[in-house]
Amino acid sequence: MSGTVAAVSRSGEHEFSKPTRDSITLLAGLGVEGDAHLGVTVQHRSRVAQDPTQPNLRQVHLLHAELFTEVDEAGFRVAPGELGENVTTTGIDLLGLPTGTLLRLGDDAVVEITGLRNPCLQIDGFDNGLLKQLVGRDADGNVVRKAGIMSVVRESGVVRPGDAIRTVLPAEPHRPLERV
Repeated sequence: MSGTVAAVSRSGEHEFSKPTRDSITLLAGLGVEGDAHLGVTVQHRSRVAQDPTQPNLRQVHLLHAELFTEVDEAGFRVAPGELGENVTTTGIDLLGLPTGTLLRLGDDAVVEITGLRNPCLQIDGFDNGLLKQLVGRDADGNVVRKAGIMSVVRESGVVRPGDAIRTVLPAEPHRPLERV
C-alpha cells in the first residue's frame, strides 16, 4: 500500500490548527522539529496534566485528505493543517492500518503508527458540529474515530508535499488501531 504526502504542517505553539509549510523535519524519538508536541514524553496539555512522564506516543499526527471531501459533503470546509495534523496524506487508508505499521515518508523519514487520534471538543470550536462527523458509531455500535492516526518517529528525515509514502506492515497477527 502506498500514498502521497499532500501537505505538511507544524506549529511551535499549542494551538488547534497548524500552518502548512514547504517541509518539516522529523527527528527520531522526538517528533516534528519546531512543533509544540516535540518530545520524548507526552506534550499534549491534558495528558501532561495527568502524568507528564508518559511516553509521547503522539509525536506526529497524520490525517487523510479524503476526510476533507467527506466532511465537505456534510457542509464543513477543512484544509490541510486545520485539524492540527502534521502530515496530510492522499491515497492511503490510514485508519485501516494496524498498530506498529511503519510509514516511510519521502527518502529518509520513518514513523511507526501507535494508534488513533481521539478527537476532542476543540474540533467543535473550529467548526460547530464537526466533531459528530469525526466520531460516530458503526453498525455494531462500536465507536469509530476518523480524525487520523498518531505515530512516533523511528528515523529522522525531511518530509515535503509530493513525497511518496510506503507502508511496511508488522508481523501478524495484526493489532487494530486503538485511541492513544
